Amino acid sequence: MLSPNDKKLEKLDLFYRPSVAKPKTSAEIISEARNALRTIRTQRPFTPREDQRKLFGPASSRTPENRPPSSFSLHASSFEPSDPRPISRARLSPLELKLKAPTSPTTKKDPCLPFPKPPVDPVKIRRVSSARARFFRAASQGAHLPDRTLPPTERKKTVESIERVMMGTSMVKINGTHLTESNAIGCLKSHPLQLTYDGGFSEIREQEMFKEATSLPSYLRSRGDQGKRSSRASSCCNSSNLSRLETKAVSKDDLQDKNTETEVDDIFWNTRIVPILHELEKEENIEMVCAACTQLHHALEEGNMLGNKFKRRNILLKTLYKLVDVGSDPLSLKLAKIILALKVSRKNLLNVCKLIFKISRSEKNDSLIQNDSILESLLEVLRSEDLRTNTEAFLYCMGAIKFLSGNPGFLNEMISKDTVEILMNLIKQINENTKKCGTCFPNSGHLLVQVTATLRNLIDSPLARRKLLSVSALPQLCSVMGQYLGDADVCTNIARMFSKLTSYHDCCVALASYSRCYALFLNLINKYQKKQDLVVRIVFILGNLTAKNNQAREQFFKEKGSIPTLLALFRTFCKLDVHSERREGEGGEQPKAQTPPAQVEDVLIKLTRVLANLAIHPGVGQAMAADPQVVGLLLTTLEHKSVDDCEELVINTTATINNLSYYQVKNSVIQDKRLYIAELLLKLLVSNNMEGILEAVRVFGNLSQDRDICDFIVQKNIHKFMIALLGATHQDICFSACGVLLNLTVDKDKRVILKEGGGIKKLVDCLKDFGPTDWQLACLVCKTLWNFSENITNASSCFGDEDTNTLLVLLPSFLGLSGYRI
Repeated sequence: MLSPNDKKLEKLDLFYRPSVAKPKTSAEIISEARNALRTIRTQRPFTPREDQRKLFGPASSRTPENRPPSSFSLHASSFEPSDPRPISRARLSPLELKLKAPTSPTTKKDPCLPFPKPPVDPVKIRRVSSARARFFRAASQGAHLPDRTLPPTERKKTVESIERVMMGTSMVKINGTHLTESNAIGCLKSHPLQLTYDGGFSEIREQEMFKEATSLPSYLRSRGDQGKRSSRASSCCNSSNLSRLETKAVSKDDLQDKNTETEVDDIFWNTRIVPILHELEKEENIEMVCAACTQLHHALEEGNMLGNKFKRRNILLKTLYKLVDVGSDPLSLKLAKIILALKVSRKNLLNVCKLIFKISRSEKNDSLIQNDSILESLLEVLRSEDLRTNTEAFLYCMGAIKFLSGNPGFLNEMISKDTVEILMNLIKQINENTKKCGTCFPNSGHLLVQVTATLRNLIDSPLARRKLLSVSALPQLCSVMGQYLGDADVCTNIARMFSKLTSYHDCCVALASYSRCYALFLNLINKYQKKQDLVVRIVFILGNLTAKNNQAREQFFKEKGSIPTLLALFRTFCKLDVHSERREGEGGEQPKAQTPPAQVEDVLIKLTRVLANLAIHPGVGQAMAADPQVVGLLLTTLEHKSVDDCEELVINTTATINNLSYYQVKNSVIQDKRLYIAELLLKLLVSNNMEGILEAVRVFGNLSQDRDICDFIVQKNIHKFMIALLGATHQDICFSACGVLLNLTVDKDKRVILKEGGGIKKLVDCLKDFGPTDWQLACLVCKTLWNFSENITNASSCFGDEDTNTLLVLLPSFLGLSGYRI
């Protein structure tokens, strides 16, 4: 069992317990210490959600005549009827021009005849995709269009006709031409079995098809027997002619392969696509038309007819364009998906992007867009199309994606589909083009507004932030701000992004390590001094960068004109604040173009935070403490603002003065004006704001190292207030108040004041209540009691019997000793 004394010690939770496990290092102990210099926290500037979905919000700096419209009419006539197919980039080999001797008039025929071409291997002719081959066989066995079925007798006749060709001899003659069995099938498909729009087959003359099936082809029968032809060929054709002839034979084989594929496409088109097109033209029910569009998309995908190389693509597009005039949003989305899959270009690509943009402006269509996977089609446009050729199309495409990114339901889908990477690649292209050309190309600024607004929505996701860091996005975004410094909308959007990102440690470190960002932010402040929504975010970002990074503080301070730029901004908004107060006093209305008072104050709050954070760096802090302009603006704020009206601004200003008053340097303006500062802080001490009181006490803790301030404290009875604060439940208040009393007890003449108002008892109670868990506070109390009891001969006469007995229990317990008892 534990002794009563051991139980008492265990209950007190030793201030210092001998370590059983691993003892703390001195560095760990120091890191736990309260910082005399503190950073200041503040809220991120609020960005209101836009009521309407537009390319540019109501706060945009662009005038209506200088920006693309968000509202427009779109009809079938807006599309070009024939979309240009891709231009072939293949280079043709030059023709070989050889002079030939004039032939004799008596020569009737060229003695040099080409070698006969052997029959083409049927395997090569059938070398088509398995999907098309299946539909070719289906059509050969009697597959018909859905809206009409052949009579059984005709279907039987058709099947028998094809079977007779397939099972016949190896050589047949069709329309007077000898072909192999595979060529006969191909010829059968392209000529006798021509599919019509109503689904029927044309008449077949089977007698002609199989007539002279066993006879030799004409090119083998002409000009005598084979031996004669061979002798002629060997006598008149040299080796180069042979090589050329072989090349021509291969080319003809490839041509036959292409022809066979074309014939299969024809059958697939007539059997699968044409009936759906008929339904689209005749059907009046919107739901049925939408279903037909879905069926059409699947059929085109199955037949490998999507893309821009399908020969009947323009016919298909014309049909789809006509349906745009129906004006149904669900149908328009179906149409847009197919049109984009057909890889339209230029004007048609622009119009289809406008069509999707127009539909996406209504939030009620978000579910339709998600169900039809339109997002994937839009991302494919950004991924595969040329940026400079289709900048306006990209603009409306990005506008639609921006709208969707504002819907939390799309967030995970967008990130999983690599939207972050696609958008950053787009930004990289714009940066490279701008650097290459030396100027921004048209509409790139409008496009960047959409891209950056979308990224701003996406970075709410931790995964999106990790992706941005993995692709080194922050330097790229800084480059955009530098190149588009004159575009306030682009800069504001990126500033909004950075204000979000720098609220997270890893992103803040990444931006702080990019040394060029500090000069960039200073340029923005100088250029847009009166644009509140931009500068408040830039200053907030600087506050985040300098909050926990000493290198960032030094690097920013060393930038040319850093402190003067901040002070100029401070003066600008101080003037705006004074003007707004005068108007309020006179009862006048706030002009529309004037910045509201709350927004003016917000900039001042963020500015004082930056100054407070910078002052933590020893070199920077000492320079700022010696700068009369810095100190003068801070004191002006305390003179004209009360904690009741401008709580955060007054508290931030006091905290900044506290950081600057930490430096006891000869040329310190704070030290020169310490009595005036003490006078200003009196009204904060007597306020009802505990946070304001705490900041004021902290300043007195630094200033009371000077004897003039100690005399001021005693003269104004501030010491009584400090003794009263020892009874507060807030440990930080007790700590700061004890610091002031400690400085007072340095002067022997002032030690007696601790007995006023029960100062000794409150110090002992503070040690008993907080000492076991707060070693810094316990240390400060012990130092104060030590100063008070210097050169005493009897503890009881100094502290009193009750407080002496309490100390005899507490102090040994803090040392881990159990031999002392009451």
